[in-house]
Amino acid sequence: MRSQFLAFLLVGGFAAAANWGSRFFFSLFLPLTASIACAYLFGMTVAYALNRLFVFERSGRSAADEYGRFALVNVVALAQVWLVTLVLGQYALPFLGVSAGLSVAIAHAIGVASPVFTSYFGHRHFTFAARPSDAPPSQRD
Repeated sequence: MRSQFLAFLLVGGFAAAANWGSRFFFSLFLPLTASIACAYLFGMTVAYALNRLFVFERSGRSAADEYGRFALVNVVALAQVWLVTLVLGQYALPFLGVSAGLSVAIAHAIGVASPVFTSYFGHRHFTFAARPSDAPPSQRD
């Protein structure tokens, strides 16, 4: 599991770089808000493909089913980032005396890192979990 988690972290770092870098490409022909959304989807797709190739075993599900599950885990991760960032940035860190501008930056960094474990376990036990083999053959494809 340790090497799998390390591979997950490396893939995630690469996908984050793909997300960030592709925004510049999309900005050549799209407004900023649209380019951010397209870059996010591109990065998520890169993350899915690399996780499927290098990190997790085949689940027996179709790529479309896995991708939908992957997106669902990422929606949960987004909610987690948002919640951690807001709670730390608006309440916990200011209460501890951290300045307003710095507290949001620190909170967001912690928020972005926070779903590393939950996403890993979500993908391991939901996205790429082996499909039960007791399904009728017509439902396996």
